[in-house]
Amino acid sequence: MMWWGDGWMMGWAWVLGVIVVTGLVIGAVALAVMLARPRSGGPHGGSEPSAVGARRILDDRYARGEIDTAEYEERTRALQRP
Repeated sequence: MMWWGDGWMMGWAWVLGVIVVTGLVIGAVALAVMLARPRSGGPHGGSEPSAVGARRILDDRYARGEIDTAEYEERTRALQRP
């Protein structure tokens, strides 16, 4: 096999190859993670419909005692309206 020059560049070619392959692997892993992550359905990252999410928040507030029974029932009725 015939070499041009003294071959000093061959010592650096593998470094460039390692950098390129590492970048490709990192890019492929990042793409796979982004595609595997569930789509967000709202500002809180959940994929549930807004009425279901609102009802869950209302239930939590009622359970913590932040709202009374009358307010809970009123807001529940308001969520059920079309």
